[in-house]
Amino acid sequence: QVQLVESGGGSVQPGESLRLSCAASGSIFRIYTMGWYRQVPGKQRELVARINSSGSTTYADSVKGRFTISRDNAKKTLYLQMNSLKPEDTAAYYCNTYPSFRAPWGQGAQVTVSS
Repeated sequence: QVQLVESGGGSVQPGESLRLSCAASGSIFRIYTMGWYRQVPGKQRELVARINSSGSTTYADSVKGRFTISRDNAKKTLYLQMNSLKPEDTAAYYCNTYPSFRAPWGQGAQVTVSS
């Protein structure tokens, strides 16, 4: 059973930074495109950034220039470096494969940006 475990969330002020991590078990990590998604209550989960097995990245317009996605295939870990955080970045952040979700959703990492 594949498991995804997100960590690194927290409460910060606008302009500060956080780094999220997603530890994956199983064999999916090395071969699939991985993505970071976020969700706020009452809204659909949205893709924030994705990275393919070769390291090519794509970002949502709302985070472009502020967030950086990376992966360590040897450690089976996905990262999201979030800089210049804004209140509208407040959400629960999840990782999974892209475009289809090949693993059960983890518990997520809550990010709260507030002054």
